[in-house]
Amino acid sequence: YACRGGAPPCRRGDTDARTCPVTEDGLSGKIEKLAALIAGAGRIVVFTGAGVSTESGIPDFRSPGGIWSRFDPEEFTIYRFLASPETRLKQWRLLIESGLIADARPNGAHRAVAELERLGKLDCIITQNIDNLHQKAGSAPERVYELHGTMNHARCLGCGQRYAMADLLSRIRLEDGAPLCPECDGILKPDVIFFGEQLPAEALRQAVEHSRRCDLLIVVGSSLVVFPAAYMPVYAKEAGAAVAIVNLTVTDFDDRADLVIHGKAGEVMPLVLEAVKRILGVAGARGEPG
Repeated sequence: YACRGGAPPCRRGDTDARTCPVTEDGLSGKIEKLAALIAGAGRIVVFTGAGVSTESGIPDFRSPGGIWSRFDPEEFTIYRFLASPETRLKQWRLLIESGLIADARPNGAHRAVAELERLGKLDCIITQNIDNLHQKAGSAPERVYELHGTMNHARCLGCGQRYAMADLLSRIRLEDGAPLCPECDGILKPDVIFFGEQLPAEALRQAVEHSRRCDLLIVVGSSLVVFPAAYMPVYAKEAGAAVAIVNLTVTDFDDRADLVIHGKAGEVMPLVLEAVKRILGVAGARGEPG
């Protein structure tokens, strides 16, 4: 039968309340709720974590099979990076070979968030990710606050020169050891935040300010266990904003959120976008003229 609001029909006659589209507690019911929140909000912040990018083939850190199950987190401190050429080489090799620079491509979640911006529904993106996938999906770089830095650039710790990572890749030969600055032979560091480093002050300041000024903050693909980044939904909630969470697993903030959807970000967010377009009457939504 045709489900209300244009939601996709039930599969296999499933009438379980957790999955039936016509129940408020089912997945489609929650998608419609989130779409209604987005359509009615005036200032929306999207906060993203590693769960957004795992569907693009980038490994996360903490889940089974993640980076920390294969590498010692202690080797990713700024102190080890500065003290040990061998550790620097290992860190560079992991970051390059993980596909964070050239290989990964945006998935449905990144594209849906970028489309929300084009619809005029997005104030900014605050991300814990360093993969540049939001920008690749079409999000305006000036609206993306990267709390943990970016693999898009590297910086010399000697002369301070900043390099585009894409330009450096043709010069880097990891078999010769950790790369050095082409200008002064100083230590080259990816422009990401290692353990023991402060978050970039301006990005953090802007993230806190936007979180406190929004009327809806949507957490997408974050377990909310890494601080201070994970304070953003706290700031939003304390300021009176609604908080929605789209994440595959339970978070410690679920019981405080206004809406929680457990599912893959790359599958859920395109459905949310489609529902938003339907509510707004945007051409191209399912059931609307293209």
